[in-house]
Amino acid sequence: MRRAIFPGSFDPITLGHYDIIKRGVKLFDEVVVAIGVNAEKKYMFSLEERKAFIEASFKNEKKVKVVTYEGLTVDFCKEIDAQFILRGLRNPADFEFEKAIAHTNRKLSKIETVFLLTAAKTSYISSSIVRDVIRNNGDYSKLVPDSVVVN
Repeated sequence: MRRAIFPGSFDPITLGHYDIIKRGVKLFDEVVVAIGVNAEKKYMFSLEERKAFIEASFKNEKKVKVVTYEGLTVDFCKEIDAQFILRGLRNPADFEFEKAIAHTNRKLSKIETVFLLTAAKTSYISSSIVRDVIRNNGDYSKLVPDSVVVN
């Protein structure tokens, strides 16, 4: 089985994340959306909310599994027998950052990182932009899957 994990904090999941997951499902037998837990970070949404947003977004996609984890991503990959890490790239800065992480992960284990370029229509979206729009009472509904929108 070709299993990939798509790690992140997903605070919240955006349409960019959604697009990468949907495209990843075409490449892998299973995509494990792995929500990393970092005690040092302050999140806008609880871990349970973030997990629920993603599960609701992919409730009809049998090849997507949503889990939480702590520690190194490569250790979690070994734990669940994932051979690939899936990452999305929006811009050159993302590439430089993700390249360093991919090299480190390959040095620590044999895991391969697969990069997908984000779709042009979602390349400007980031979770931090979405959080800023939410904090300022803006309309964020066009930036996230419907499961995130609180009425």
